[in-house]
Amino acid sequence: MRMDPIRDTTDEARALARQLLAGARHAGLGTLDPGTGVPLVTRIALQTDADGAPLALLSGLAAHTRALAADPRAGLLIAAEPAKGDAMTHARLSILGRALPVPADEARRARWLARDPKAGVYLDLPDFRFWRIEPLSGLLNAGFGQAFRLQPADMLKPPAE
Repeated sequence: MRMDPIRDTTDEARALARQLLAGARHAGLGTLDPGTGVPLVTRIALQTDADGAPLALLSGLAAHTRALAADPRAGLLIAAEPAKGDAMTHARLSILGRALPVPADEARRARWLARDPKAGVYLDLPDFRFWRIEPLSGLLNAGFGQAFRLQPADMLKPPAE
């Protein structure tokens, strides 16, 4: 008999996924090249929107931005930065989502610059835009033998009560 390696999603798994998202400064972004359909993976600057959804600040000159404009399907890999040891034993979150350009309103700009003040050099350049990645599903690997499938609500901040 074959065992399913995916565990039932727990509150601890949800909390870890939200923690990884909230602490992210960078992520691997997977897009589909519009000319060939071949996957392209790049490293991007990443933070979160007010509700905890992934938010990227991307240049329109980048290949991944042109790919998202043609096909909004995206994959993200967010990993805890290990101080030492085997990186494969540290938590990581994979997200399948759809990327949408969103306005650079004052709240987004202020949140972004609070975490990355050096972005002030390029944030207002005409080719930079915020892209929100709306999660469709996720897979959390919390360490050896600890895999969880996630729904969007498992990754986003819970609604205020």
